[in-house]
Amino acid sequence: MSAPLVIPRDQHTISRANISPNALKVLYRLRQAGYQAHLVGGGVRDLLLGREPKDFDIATDAHPEQVREVFRNCRLVGRRFRLAHVHFGREIIEVATFRAGTDNTDSEQTDDGRVLRDNVYGTIEEDALRRDFSVNALYYNIEDFSI
Repeated sequence: MSAPLVIPRDQHTISRANISPNALKVLYRLRQAGYQAHLVGGGVRDLLLGREPKDFDIATDAHPEQVREVFRNCRLVGRRFRLAHVHFGREIIEVATFRAGTDNTDSEQTDDGRVLRDNVYGTIEEDALRRDFSVNALYYNIEDFSI
């Protein structure tokens, strides 16, 4: 595994002013509760390109049930991949737990091998490696404003 490329604040144009206030609330409250929390994926890409993101997704080391404990306005969704949706009126901030690549030994399966649940939690590094596109492996760190 190669080391991740970290882009410090002075080398990119992302500003908190361009991030949804509700996404910032989720990021900061998760961090205050002792969890890692990063803006992730297409929203980071759009901000880098100077576009307005259509939505904001967050990746964290908090498990979905732990996210629900932090936010009263949270609903857990998904069977195979458990996610937390934090509701702010019409805006939904999707919160996913870092996941590890799976060899299906820890997945819940039917007798014929079909995966029912695939919630194998991992680290931010494992999560980045298992994502389907490089753009989905972009993480904005609210602590030091790096990517």
